Amino acid sequence: MFTANLAMEKAFQFSRFDLSNPLSTCSAHPILLDDENWLTCEHYVQAKTLRSAQHAQKVASLPTGEKAYAYGKAWYRANIADYKTTAPIMMKRALYTKVQMYEEVREALFATEDRLIVETSQYDYFWGIGRDQRGLNHIGKAWMDIRDKLQAAS
Repeated sequence: MFTANLAMEKAFQFSRFDLSNPLSTCSAHPILLDDENWLTCEHYVQAKTLRSAQHAQKVASLPTGEKAYAYGKAWYRANIADYKTTAPIMMKRALYTKVQMYEEVREALFATEDRLIVETSQYDYFWGIGRDQRGLNHIGKAWMDIRDKLQAAS
């Protein structure tokens, strides 16, 4: 018999592609990171994890975070060799920069209180929780780490 996962039921759930949510990696909150301007956090992470500089420049020029994600995720565009360890670090840097630049994002993050934060992608088991809720949830973990750091500092 199945038992209820209360933490998941009470979790703050969001989609990285929900442009109205300030915690989305694709929301319209440009960031300045590594001496470059990025339209979204998604642009930054996708550009920095592609092996080819030409492909990274293309990602940076795309008009939306969704298009940056789609371009960067194409199977025939090679990612950096240590993607699984480096990409979450880059995402956390981008999200931390975003929360430092925008009060609206900081308020949205603090509004999650101490709840579990999950990115609800049905198909992405790396960044989200996946269909069976067993994904790695790297975006949610990054937001929770940032929230903890900011709460400890204040």
